[in-house]
Amino acid sequence: MDFPCLWLKLLLPLVAALDFNYHHQEGMEAFLKNVAQNYSSITHLHSIGKSVKGRHLWVLVVGRSPKEHRIGIPEFKYVANMHGDETVGRELLLHLIDHFVTSDGKDPEITNLINSTRIHIMPSMNPDGFEAVRKPDCYYSIGRENYNQYDLNRNFPDAFEYNNVSRQPETVAVMKWLNTETFVLSANLHGGALVASYPFDNGVPATGALYSRSLTPDDDVFQYLAHTYASRNPNMKKGDECKSKMNFPNGVTNGYSWYPLQGGMQDYNYIWGQCFEITLELSCCKYPREEKLPSFWNNNKASLIEYMKQVHLGVKGQVFDQNGNPLPHVIVEVQDRKHICPYRTNKYGEYYLLLLPGSYIINVTVPGHEPYLTKVIIPEKSQNFSALKKDILLPFRGKLDSIPASNPSCPMIPLYRNLPSHSAATKPSLFLFLVTLLHIFFKQ
Repeated sequence: MDFPCLWLKLLLPLVAALDFNYHHQEGMEAFLKNVAQNYSSITHLHSIGKSVKGRHLWVLVVGRSPKEHRIGIPEFKYVANMHGDETVGRELLLHLIDHFVTSDGKDPEITNLINSTRIHIMPSMNPDGFEAVRKPDCYYSIGRENYNQYDLNRNFPDAFEYNNVSRQPETVAVMKWLNTETFVLSANLHGGALVASYPFDNGVPATGALYSRSLTPDDDVFQYLAHTYASRNPNMKKGDECKSKMNFPNGVTNGYSWYPLQGGMQDYNYIWGQCFEITLELSCCKYPREEKLPSFWNNNKASLIEYMKQVHLGVKGQVFDQNGNPLPHVIVEVQDRKHICPYRTNKYGEYYLLLLPGSYIINVTVPGHEPYLTKVIIPEKSQNFSALKKDILLPFRGKLDSIPASNPSCPMIPLYRNLPSHSAATKPSLFLFLVTLLHIFFKQ
Protein backbone atom coordinates (compact mmCIF):
# COMPACT_ATOMS: atom_id res chain seq x y z
CA MET A 1 0.00 0.00 0.00
CA ASP A 2 1.24 3.48 -0.87
CA PHE A 3 0.97 5.15 2.57
CA PRO A 4 2.08 8.64 1.44
CA CYS A 5 -0.70 8.71 -1.17
CA LEU A 6 -3.22 7.45 1.38
CA TRP A 7 -2.32 10.17 3.87
CA LEU A 8 -2.45 12.77 1.12
CA LYS A 9 -5.99 11.69 0.21
CA LEU A 10 -7.05 11.90 3.85
CA LEU A 11 -5.65 15.38 4.22
CA LEU A 12 -7.18 16.79 1.03
CA PRO A 13 -10.79 18.06 1.10
CA LEU A 14 -13.41 15.84 -0.51
CA VAL A 15 -14.42 18.63 -2.89
CA ALA A 16 -11.97 21.07 -4.41
CA ALA A 17 -12.39 24.59 -3.05
CA LEU A 18 -15.09 26.49 -4.94
CA ASP A 19 -13.68 29.48 -6.79
CA PHE A 20 -15.27 32.93 -6.92
CA ASN A 21 -16.30 32.84 -10.56
CA TYR A 22 -19.68 32.66 -12.25
CA HIS A 23 -20.64 29.04 -12.71
CA HIS A 24 -22.69 28.28 -15.80
CA GLN A 25 -25.05 25.31 -15.91
CA GLU A 26 -22.41 22.71 -16.70
CA GLY A 27 -20.05 23.92 -13.97
CA MET A 28 -22.85 24.30 -11.44
CA GLU A 29 -24.13 20.79 -12.13
CA ALA A 30 -20.62 19.34 -11.81
CA PHE A 31 -20.14 21.05 -8.44
CA LEU A 32 -23.54 19.93 -7.09
CA LYS A 33 -23.06 16.33 -8.24
CA ASN A 34 -19.59 16.27 -6.72
CA VAL A 35 -20.95 17.49 -3.39
CA ALA A 36 -23.79 14.97 -3.44
CA GLN A 37 -21.39 12.13 -4.19
CA ASN A 38 -18.75 13.03 -1.62
CA TYR A 39 -21.11 14.10 1.19
CA SER A 40 -23.87 11.59 0.60
CA SER A 41 -24.65 11.17 4.31
CA ILE A 42 -25.78 14.79 4.66
CA THR A 43 -26.80 15.81 1.12
CA HIS A 44 -29.28 14.76 -1.53
CA LEU A 45 -29.38 16.22 -5.04
CA HIS A 46 -32.56 16.09 -7.09
CA SER A 47 -34.30 17.99 -9.87
CA ILE A 48 -37.78 19.37 -9.25
CA GLY A 49 -38.39 19.84 -12.98
CA LYS A 50 -36.97 21.37 -16.12
CA SER A 51 -36.84 24.81 -17.68
CA VAL A 52 -38.38 25.61 -21.06
CA LYS A 53 -35.09 24.63 -22.72
CA GLY A 54 -34.88 21.39 -20.75
CA ARG A 55 -32.30 22.43 -18.16
CA HIS A 56 -32.71 20.82 -14.75
CA LEU A 57 -33.94 22.88 -11.80
CA TRP A 58 -31.54 21.41 -9.26
CA VAL A 59 -32.13 21.39 -5.52
CA LEU A 60 -29.50 20.25 -3.05
CA VAL A 61 -30.89 19.16 0.31
CA VAL A 62 -28.60 19.36 3.34
CA GLY A 63 -29.49 17.67 6.60
CA ARG A 64 -28.93 14.65 8.78
CA SER A 65 -31.70 12.84 6.89
CA PRO A 66 -31.57 14.60 3.52
CA LYS A 67 -33.74 12.23 1.50
CA GLU A 68 -36.87 12.32 3.63
CA HIS A 69 -38.79 14.44 6.11
CA ARG A 70 -38.32 13.70 9.81
CA ILE A 71 -40.96 14.45 12.42
CA GLY A 72 -40.14 17.66 14.27
CA ILE A 73 -37.46 18.78 11.79
CA PRO A 74 -38.54 21.97 9.98
CA GLU A 75 -37.92 22.46 6.27
CA PHE A 76 -36.06 25.59 5.11
CA LYS A 77 -35.28 26.78 1.57
CA TYR A 78 -33.26 29.33 -0.37
CA VAL A 79 -34.07 30.04 -4.05
CA ALA A 80 -31.95 32.25 -6.31
CA ASN A 81 -31.67 33.46 -9.92
CA MET A 82 -35.41 33.81 -10.67
CA HIS A 83 -34.26 36.61 -12.92
CA GLY A 84 -31.45 35.23 -15.03
CA ASP A 85 -29.49 38.48 -15.03
CA GLU A 86 -29.46 38.76 -11.21
CA THR A 87 -26.47 36.62 -10.45
CA VAL A 88 -25.04 37.25 -6.98
CA GLY A 89 -27.52 35.04 -5.14
CA ARG A 90 -26.76 32.09 -7.41
CA GLU A 91 -23.06 32.18 -6.51
CA LEU A 92 -23.70 32.86 -2.82
CA LEU A 93 -25.83 29.73 -2.54
CA LEU A 94 -23.09 27.61 -4.12
CA HIS A 95 -20.63 28.97 -1.58
CA LEU A 96 -23.14 28.43 1.21
CA ILE A 97 -23.36 24.76 0.19
CA ASP A 98 -19.57 24.53 0.14
CA HIS A 99 -19.35 26.14 3.57
CA PHE A 100 -21.93 23.80 5.10
CA VAL A 101 -20.55 20.51 3.86
CA THR A 102 -16.96 21.40 4.76
CA SER A 103 -17.91 22.76 8.20
CA ASP A 104 -20.05 19.84 9.39
CA GLY A 105 -18.50 18.37 12.53
CA LYS A 106 -16.05 21.29 12.80
CA ASP A 107 -18.23 24.37 13.32
CA PRO A 108 -20.79 23.81 16.13
CA GLU A 109 -23.27 26.32 14.69
CA ILE A 110 -23.28 24.71 11.24
CA THR A 111 -23.36 21.21 12.72
CA ASN A 112 -26.37 22.11 14.89
CA LEU A 113 -28.19 23.57 11.89
CA ILE A 114 -27.59 20.40 9.88
CA ASN A 115 -28.74 18.27 12.84
CA SER A 116 -31.93 20.24 13.43
CA THR A 117 -33.02 21.45 9.99
CA ARG A 118 -33.65 20.05 6.52
CA ILE A 119 -32.23 22.71 4.21
CA HIS A 120 -33.20 22.96 0.52
CA ILE A 121 -31.03 25.10 -1.76
CA MET A 122 -31.97 25.96 -5.36
CA PRO A 123 -29.14 28.02 -6.88
CA SER A 124 -31.02 28.76 -10.11
CA MET A 125 -34.74 28.86 -10.84
CA ASN A 126 -34.10 30.40 -14.26
CA PRO A 127 -31.11 28.63 -15.83
CA ASP A 128 -32.24 29.52 -19.36
CA GLY A 129 -32.19 33.20 -18.50
CA PHE A 130 -28.73 32.99 -16.92
CA GLU A 131 -27.30 31.26 -19.99
CA ALA A 132 -28.96 33.83 -22.29
CA VAL A 133 -27.02 36.77 -20.84
CA ARG A 134 -24.37 37.82 -23.37
CA LYS A 135 -23.55 41.34 -22.22
CA PRO A 136 -23.84 41.58 -18.43
CA ASP A 137 -25.27 44.90 -17.26
CA CYS A 138 -25.93 46.46 -13.89
CA TYR A 139 -29.49 47.44 -14.73
CA TYR A 140 -30.97 45.11 -17.33
CA SER A 141 -29.73 42.29 -19.53
CA ILE A 142 -31.44 40.00 -22.00
CA GLY A 143 -31.92 36.95 -19.82
CA ARG A 144 -33.98 38.49 -17.03
CA GLU A 145 -37.02 36.54 -18.22
CA ASN A 146 -37.20 32.84 -18.98
CA TYR A 147 -36.82 31.46 -22.52
CA ASN A 148 -40.50 32.25 -23.26
CA GLN A 149 -39.94 35.88 -22.19
CA TYR A 150 -41.97 35.60 -18.98
CA ASP A 151 -40.89 37.24 -15.73
CA LEU A 152 -41.02 34.32 -13.29
CA ASN A 153 -41.58 36.65 -10.35
CA ARG A 154 -44.81 37.86 -11.95
CA ASN A 155 -45.97 34.36 -12.90
CA PHE A 156 -47.60 32.94 -9.75
CA PRO A 157 -51.27 33.01 -8.74
CA ASP A 158 -52.08 36.26 -6.93
CA ALA A 159 -54.31 36.67 -3.88
CA PHE A 160 -55.24 40.28 -4.68
CA GLU A 161 -56.05 40.36 -8.39
CA TYR A 162 -56.39 37.87 -11.21
CA ASN A 163 -53.06 36.99 -12.78
CA ASN A 164 -54.11 35.51 -16.10
CA VAL A 165 -50.68 34.74 -17.50
CA SER A 166 -49.44 31.49 -18.97
CA ARG A 167 -47.94 29.53 -16.10
CA GLN A 168 -44.37 28.64 -17.03
CA PRO A 169 -42.65 25.25 -16.49
CA GLU A 170 -40.29 26.72 -13.90
CA THR A 171 -43.21 28.22 -11.95
CA VAL A 172 -45.26 25.03 -12.12
CA ALA A 173 -42.27 23.03 -10.87
CA VAL A 174 -41.87 25.30 -7.84
CA MET A 175 -45.61 25.19 -7.07
CA LYS A 176 -45.54 21.38 -7.12
CA TRP A 177 -42.40 21.39 -4.98
CA LEU A 178 -44.16 23.48 -2.34
CA ASN A 179 -46.91 20.84 -2.17
CA THR A 180 -44.46 18.01 -1.54
CA GLU A 181 -42.61 19.53 1.43
CA THR A 182 -43.59 21.20 4.69
CA PHE A 183 -41.62 24.39 4.19
CA VAL A 184 -41.66 26.74 7.16
CA LEU A 185 -39.26 29.54 6.21
CA SER A 186 -37.69 30.69 2.96
CA ALA A 187 -35.97 33.52 1.14
CA ASN A 188 -35.58 34.28 -2.54
CA LEU A 189 -32.40 36.03 -3.62
CA HIS A 190 -32.38 38.87 -6.16
CA GLY A 191 -30.22 41.79 -7.27
CA GLY A 192 -30.55 45.41 -8.34
CA ALA A 193 -31.01 46.88 -4.86
CA LEU A 194 -29.76 46.31 -1.32
CA VAL A 195 -32.70 45.56 0.97
CA ALA A 196 -34.67 42.84 2.77
CA SER A 197 -38.28 43.06 1.59
CA TYR A 198 -41.18 41.35 3.37
CA PRO A 199 -44.82 40.59 2.36
CA PHE A 200 -47.13 41.54 1.04
CA ASP A 201 -45.92 42.56 -2.41
CA ASN A 202 -49.45 43.24 -3.58
CA GLY A 203 -52.36 44.60 -1.59
CA VAL A 204 -55.88 45.90 -1.09
CA PRO A 205 -57.36 48.29 1.49
CA ALA A 206 -57.96 45.33 3.82
CA THR A 207 -54.20 44.77 4.06
CA GLY A 208 -53.35 48.45 4.49
CA ALA A 209 -52.88 49.63 0.91
CA LEU A 210 -54.49 52.97 1.82
CA TYR A 211 -51.49 53.51 4.12
CA SER A 212 -49.06 52.71 1.26
CA ARG A 213 -48.20 49.34 2.73
CA SER A 214 -49.65 45.85 2.70
CA LEU A 215 -49.25 43.83 5.89
CA THR A 216 -49.78 40.18 6.75
CA PRO A 217 -51.33 38.95 10.02
CA ASP A 218 -47.75 38.00 10.96
CA ASP A 219 -46.24 41.43 10.33
CA ASP A 220 -44.28 41.43 13.61
CA VAL A 221 -42.54 38.19 12.62
CA PHE A 222 -41.83 39.39 9.09
CA GLN A 223 -40.32 42.66 10.30
CA TYR A 224 -38.14 40.70 12.70
CA LEU A 225 -37.03 38.29 9.95
CA ALA A 226 -36.13 41.11 7.56
CA HIS A 227 -34.20 42.97 10.27
CA THR A 228 -32.42 39.76 11.25
CA TYR A 229 -30.93 39.53 7.77
CA ALA A 230 -30.31 43.21 7.08
CA SER A 231 -28.77 44.00 10.48
CA ARG A 232 -25.92 41.54 9.89
CA ASN A 233 -25.06 42.82 6.43
CA PRO A 234 -22.79 45.86 6.91
CA ASN A 235 -23.89 47.55 3.67
CA MET A 236 -27.55 46.56 3.60
CA LYS A 237 -28.28 47.93 7.08
CA LYS A 238 -27.11 51.41 6.01
CA GLY A 239 -30.15 51.65 3.76
CA ASP A 240 -28.63 54.04 1.23
CA GLU A 241 -25.74 52.19 -0.42
CA CYS A 242 -27.33 52.18 -3.88
CA LYS A 243 -27.03 55.88 -4.60
CA SER A 244 -29.39 55.88 -7.58
CA LYS A 245 -32.11 53.97 -5.68
CA MET A 246 -34.49 54.93 -2.90
CA ASN A 247 -33.37 54.77 0.72
CA PHE A 248 -34.52 51.91 2.97
CA PRO A 249 -34.34 52.64 6.72
CA ASN A 250 -32.19 49.93 8.33
CA GLY A 251 -32.12 48.09 5.01
CA VAL A 252 -35.72 46.85 5.31
CA THR A 253 -38.95 47.54 3.43
CA ASN A 254 -42.47 46.25 3.06
CA GLY A 255 -42.78 44.97 -0.50
CA TYR A 256 -45.91 46.91 -1.36
CA SER A 257 -44.43 50.10 0.14
CA TRP A 258 -41.54 49.78 -2.30
CA TYR A 259 -43.72 49.02 -5.33
CA PRO A 260 -46.80 46.81 -5.89
CA LEU A 261 -46.01 43.52 -7.58
CA GLN A 262 -48.56 41.12 -9.03
CA GLY A 263 -47.95 37.36 -9.20
CA GLY A 264 -44.86 37.27 -6.96
CA MET A 265 -43.43 34.11 -5.43
CA GLN A 266 -43.10 35.65 -1.97
CA ASP A 267 -46.84 36.19 -1.47
CA TYR A 268 -47.65 32.81 -3.04
CA ASN A 269 -45.41 31.01 -0.53
CA TYR A 270 -47.06 32.70 2.43
CA ILE A 271 -50.69 32.32 1.33
CA TRP A 272 -50.82 28.95 -0.42
CA GLY A 273 -47.56 27.31 0.71
CA GLN A 274 -47.80 28.00 4.47
CA CYS A 275 -44.21 29.19 4.19
CA PHE A 276 -42.91 32.55 5.43
CA GLU A 277 -40.74 34.01 2.67
CA ILE A 278 -38.90 37.30 2.27
CA THR A 279 -37.06 38.73 -0.73
CA LEU A 280 -33.37 39.58 -0.40
CA GLU A 281 -31.97 42.14 -2.83
CA LEU A 282 -28.22 41.60 -2.49
CA SER A 283 -26.43 43.94 -4.90
CA CYS A 284 -26.94 47.40 -6.37
CA CYS A 285 -25.65 46.01 -9.66
CA LYS A 286 -27.63 43.05 -10.99
CA TYR A 287 -24.64 41.37 -12.66
CA PRO A 288 -21.46 42.66 -10.98
CA ARG A 289 -17.94 41.76 -11.99
CA GLU A 290 -16.59 38.44 -10.73
CA GLU A 291 -13.87 40.06 -8.64
CA LYS A 292 -16.57 41.52 -6.40
CA LEU A 293 -18.01 38.09 -5.50
CA PRO A 294 -15.71 37.50 -2.45
CA SER A 295 -16.89 40.73 -0.83
CA PHE A 296 -20.53 39.77 -1.43
CA TRP A 297 -19.88 36.45 0.30
CA ASN A 298 -18.16 38.14 3.24
CA ASN A 299 -21.02 40.64 3.63
CA ASN A 300 -23.80 38.05 3.41
CA LYS A 301 -22.38 34.91 5.05
CA ALA A 302 -23.44 35.76 8.61
CA SER A 303 -26.86 36.97 7.45
CA LEU A 304 -27.54 33.84 5.42
CA ILE A 305 -26.73 31.59 8.38
CA GLU A 306 -28.55 33.65 11.02
CA TYR A 307 -31.67 33.87 8.86
CA MET A 308 -31.74 30.08 8.51
CA LYS A 309 -31.75 29.70 12.29
CA GLN A 310 -35.05 31.60 12.47
CA VAL A 311 -36.87 28.53 11.15
CA HIS A 312 -36.77 27.46 14.81
CA LEU A 313 -38.83 30.42 16.06
CA GLY A 314 -42.14 29.89 17.80
CA VAL A 315 -43.92 26.60 18.39
CA LYS A 316 -44.21 23.23 16.70
CA GLY A 317 -45.84 19.90 17.41
CA GLN A 318 -48.33 17.28 16.32
CA VAL A 319 -52.09 17.05 16.72
CA PHE A 320 -53.44 13.69 17.90
CA ASP A 321 -56.84 12.11 18.49
CA GLN A 322 -57.65 10.35 21.75
CA ASN A 323 -56.13 7.13 20.44
CA GLY A 324 -52.82 8.80 19.72
CA ASN A 325 -53.27 8.91 15.97
CA PRO A 326 -51.78 11.98 14.25
CA LEU A 327 -54.42 14.09 12.48
CA PRO A 328 -53.55 15.52 9.04
CA HIS A 329 -55.22 18.58 7.45
CA VAL A 330 -56.44 20.01 10.79
CA ILE A 331 -56.52 23.83 10.95
CA VAL A 332 -54.03 25.15 13.54
CA GLU A 333 -53.92 28.93 13.83
CA VAL A 334 -53.13 31.56 16.43
CA GLN A 335 -56.17 33.49 17.57
CA ASP A 336 -56.22 37.05 16.20
CA ARG A 337 -53.78 36.24 13.37
CA LYS A 338 -55.78 33.96 11.14
CA HIS A 339 -54.59 33.44 7.60
CA ILE A 340 -56.97 33.95 4.71
CA CYS A 341 -56.00 30.44 3.62
CA PRO A 342 -55.92 28.63 7.00
CA TYR A 343 -52.69 26.88 7.97
CA ARG A 344 -53.18 23.12 8.41
CA THR A 345 -51.25 20.14 9.75
CA ASN A 346 -49.30 18.08 7.24
CA LYS A 347 -49.81 14.38 6.54
CA TYR A 348 -47.99 13.53 9.78
CA GLY A 349 -50.27 15.77 11.85
CA GLU A 350 -47.47 18.32 12.29
CA TYR A 351 -47.82 22.07 12.59
CA TYR A 352 -45.21 24.83 12.68
CA LEU A 353 -46.05 28.39 13.73
CA LEU A 354 -43.36 31.09 13.55
CA LEU A 355 -43.94 33.41 16.52
CA LEU A 356 -41.95 35.92 18.54
CA PRO A 357 -41.73 35.55 22.35
CA GLY A 358 -45.08 36.12 24.05
CA SER A 359 -48.35 34.52 25.07
CA TYR A 360 -50.68 33.14 22.41
CA ILE A 361 -53.92 31.17 22.12
CA ILE A 362 -53.75 28.37 19.56
CA ASN A 363 -57.05 27.50 17.89
CA VAL A 364 -57.39 23.94 16.56
CA THR A 365 -60.37 23.38 14.25
CA VAL A 366 -61.72 19.95 13.27
CA PRO A 367 -64.85 19.56 11.10
CA GLY A 368 -67.93 18.81 13.17
CA HIS A 369 -66.46 19.97 16.48
CA GLU A 370 -66.14 23.17 18.45
CA PRO A 371 -62.73 24.85 18.16
CA TYR A 372 -60.21 23.57 20.69
CA LEU A 373 -58.21 26.36 22.35
CA THR A 374 -54.90 25.99 24.14
CA LYS A 375 -52.48 28.57 25.52
CA VAL A 376 -48.79 28.65 24.69
CA ILE A 377 -46.05 30.90 26.03
CA ILE A 378 -43.02 31.37 23.79
CA PRO A 379 -40.03 32.09 26.06
CA GLU A 380 -37.74 35.07 25.53
CA LYS A 381 -34.71 32.83 25.18
CA SER A 382 -35.33 30.35 22.41
CA GLN A 383 -34.34 26.72 22.86
CA ASN A 384 -31.20 25.41 21.24
CA PHE A 385 -32.05 25.10 17.54
CA SER A 386 -35.64 24.13 18.23
CA ALA A 387 -38.98 25.85 18.48
CA LEU A 388 -41.04 25.23 21.61
CA LYS A 389 -42.54 21.75 21.27
CA LYS A 390 -46.23 21.43 22.09
CA ASP A 391 -48.18 18.37 21.00
CA ILE A 392 -51.97 18.70 21.12
CA LEU A 393 -54.19 15.81 22.18
CA LEU A 394 -57.77 16.60 21.20
CA PRO A 395 -60.30 15.68 23.92
CA PHE A 396 -63.20 14.94 21.58
CA ARG A 397 -65.15 11.75 22.30
CA GLY A 398 -66.06 9.30 19.57
CA LYS A 399 -64.66 9.01 16.08
CA LEU A 400 -63.55 12.23 14.44
CA ASP A 401 -65.20 13.17 11.19
CA SER A 402 -63.25 12.52 8.02
CA ILE A 403 -60.89 15.42 7.33
CA PRO A 404 -60.52 16.27 3.64
CA ALA A 405 -57.03 16.02 2.18
CA SER A 406 -57.49 19.12 0.05
CA ASN A 407 -58.46 22.60 1.11
CA PRO A 408 -61.51 23.62 -0.93
CA SER A 409 -61.68 27.00 0.79
CA CYS A 410 -58.39 28.06 -0.80
CA PRO A 411 -58.72 28.10 -4.57
CA MET A 412 -55.99 30.01 -6.38
CA ILE A 413 -58.06 33.12 -6.94
CA PRO A 414 -57.87 36.66 -5.47
CA LEU A 415 -58.90 35.68 -1.93
CA TYR A 416 -58.41 39.22 -0.62
CA ARG A 417 -60.38 40.95 -3.35
CA ASN A 418 -63.67 41.46 -1.49
CA LEU A 419 -62.34 41.44 2.07
CA PRO A 420 -63.39 44.49 4.14
CA SER A 421 -60.70 46.59 5.77
CA HIS A 422 -60.80 45.37 9.35
CA SER A 423 -57.41 44.27 10.60
CA ALA A 424 -55.54 46.40 13.12
CA ALA A 425 -52.38 44.98 11.57
CA THR A 426 -53.02 47.09 8.48
CA LYS A 427 -52.40 50.31 10.39
CA PRO A 428 -48.86 51.63 10.88
CA SER A 429 -47.58 50.62 14.30
CA LEU A 430 -44.58 52.42 15.79
CA PHE A 431 -44.92 50.28 18.92
CA LEU A 432 -44.72 47.07 16.91
CA PHE A 433 -41.69 48.35 15.03
CA LEU A 434 -39.86 49.30 18.26
CA VAL A 435 -40.67 45.95 19.89
CA THR A 436 -39.23 44.17 16.85
CA LEU A 437 -36.02 46.23 16.97
CA LEU A 438 -35.60 45.63 20.71
CA HIS A 439 -36.03 41.91 20.23
CA ILE A 440 -33.30 41.87 17.57
CA PHE A 441 -31.01 44.05 19.71
CA PHE A 442 -31.16 41.78 22.75
CA LYS A 443 -30.56 38.65 20.65
CA GLN A 444 -27.36 39.97 19.14
